[in-house]
Amino acid sequence: MITVDRVEGDVAVLIIDGATLEVPARLLPAGAGEGAVLRLTFDPDATAAALAEAEARLRRLQARAAPPDVIDL
Repeated sequence: MITVDRVEGDVAVLIIDGATLEVPARLLPAGAGEGAVLRLTFDPDATAAALAEAEARLRRLQARAAPPDVIDL
């Protein structure tokens, strides 16, 4: 369970299993404030999409990379 302990200016202090974590308050969901209980979820579809995009970006960058400086004499 993740609980918003307090918001101090631009920083939100979260309590996660007894440990505290400071994060930018702008990352909190709309309406979440002191005492709010948050849920962290894993989205396998979004993860797969992000991985596919990263791999495609890497392939594009590798395709644009200049060939090594090889001189045939």
